[in-house]
Parts: sequence; C-alpha cells; structure tokens
Amino acid sequence: MITLGIECTAHTLSVGIVRDGVVLSNVIDMFRPPKGEGMIPRKLADHHAQVFGDVVRRAIVESKLTMKDINLIAFSQGPGIGSALAVGCGGAKYLAARTGKMLIGVNHCYAHVKISEHLTGIKNPLILYVSGGNSQIIIEENGKYHVLGETLDIGLGNLFDNFARAIGMEHAHGSALEKFAEGGRYVELPYSVKGMNLVFSGLLTHAEKIAREKPKRDVAYSLMETAFAMTCEATERALFLTKKKGLIVCGGVAQNRRLQHMLKTMCEEDGVRFGVAADEFNRDNGAMIAYAGEFLYKKNRAAAKRRIESWKPIPNQRIDRL
Repeated sequence: MITLGIECTAHTLSVGIVRDGVVLSNVIDMFRPPKGEGMIPRKLADHHAQVFGDVVRRAIVESKLTMKDINLIAFSQGPGIGSALAVGCGGAKYLAARTGKMLIGVNHCYAHVKISEHLTGIKNPLILYVSGGNSQIIIEENGKYHVLGETLDIGLGNLFDNFARAIGMEHAHGSALEKFAEGGRYVELPYSVKGMNLVFSGLLTHAEKIAREKPKRDVAYSLMETAFAMTCEATERALFLTKKKGLIVCGGVAQNRRLQHMLKTMCEEDGVRFGVAADEFNRDNGAMIAYAGEFLYKKNRAAAKRRIESWKPIPNQRIDRL
C-alpha cells in the first residue's frame, strides 16, 4: 500500500510518501517569521497555500512514483493552528477528489507516537510527547490512549520560542536557543511540578525578568536545564506508576540533545529501554502522517470510505479522545 501524507498543523508544510511502512520521500518547507514576530495564522496559511503544489510535486518526484500509484491520502486533522490545518485539509480533499483516492484524517500526536514506535522498535512504551503546543505523558491501553500528565499552560516548545523572542533572537526557535545556550552557567529559576503535570508560564516570566539583569546565555541555559529537569521528574514518576520498561520521547522538542541525554541517563539508572527517532521524524513531517494514515486504514478501512466533504480540521483534537 502507498500512502501520501500531508502535515500542516503549524509552521511546517510537509508531504511524505510511505509504502508499507517504508519512507520513500519526506519533503519539508517551514515558514520562518520575521525577527520579533510570532506565527501569525494568516501568514502561515498564505505560506502553506503558496508552497503546497510544489511540495507535493517534489515528494512525488523524490519517491520515484506518480500520483496514479498512490492508494491513500492522509492529512493532519489536529491539533494545531486553525488556518494552517485548513490549508492541509483543503489540499488533501482537493487531491482526493481530483484523483479518486481514499482520504483519512490523522491526529498529529498519534502520528508522532506511531512512527517513533515503528522506528525505535519499542512496543507499548511510556510516551513523552513534547512539541511547540503540547507536553504530555501518555500510555496506550486496550487500543486507547490515556494522558497521565501534561502541561497545564504552555508546551515546552512555546516556552523556548517565547523566551527566544523576548531576548531578541533573530530566529526565535527552540533549536536556535539550544545552540545559543551552549556554554551557559546555571542561575536559579522557579521549579514547579504538580504530580505528573507541569507548569511553565511562571518559569518563562521569571526568566524574561532576570534576562534584563544577567547574561542572556546563562538564563537561556538555566531555562532549558530547569524545564528539562521538571519534565524528567514527572516522566520518572509515570514510569514508576506504570512499571513500563520502555520510554520513547517524540515531538519537535525531542530533537534536543540535552533532553535526550537526561532521559537516557534516567532510563539507564531505572533499567528502562529508551528510544528516540531521528530528527527528521520528530520535527513536523509528512512521512509520519502517511505512516499513521496507513496504520489507521489497516485498523479501520471504513474510515477512509467516508465522503470527502465530511472531513474537517479539529484544532483542539486530543489523542485521548480518539
């Protein structure tokens, strides 16, 4: 089976093609806002609409297939920014209607989880999902997902992006902040864990305040160290509660090497297997949507036979309500 997947939840428009679990192509085009500006929904939608056709064509060429070879079109249905989701959903519906292909919607978090399980080979793990808008600790039981803990305000990615913007970084993104923070020295910041839940907004406010007085590199380093320590504490508590022997971390923030090191060290000490997919599959990407769409189709073929016009974006879609 050959599936074309469209990722379009936030700053990235990506199209990937998967054949029976094997990634054939994965083309990514990311919107980069001007310095000091966040992700304005209308500008995101404009960017994604402008590059949509080109990204689809590049993915097909890279896969060495044609549109006729595609059996199923999958798209990220949510959660995400409404205007960005609308472009992906509309583009997927157009392709399906024009080519007569089946269509299926995919939860963005579910896609991160499924491709990470596939690539790491860890079955039924505890899942730490950390991205721009979400930070969740998840388990799967009897085919259903349960969120054991999550951020009560903002996600890790938003924490880092907002701080980078506050200190005037040209590329206000967590990956750039990670490089900027290298060589920093620790300064004390607020630390708050509520069972297996996390809160980051107070940490952000305090970091922004002291960054006016202390070296910005030191504050950036301390912000990341503190946020990751909080995340590891909540995750370790979930490991002890569930007695899971495997942990995977997925999502955009899972690319951070320091977080990976802290989680791996924790797992080694606790006798737990640790897994993380390659960066390409932790950043927002179409291949994970294609893989998850193929997986969902094999579980429930009726879902892909819904009328094309019945599919809608769901900006607040949660993995534990699927």
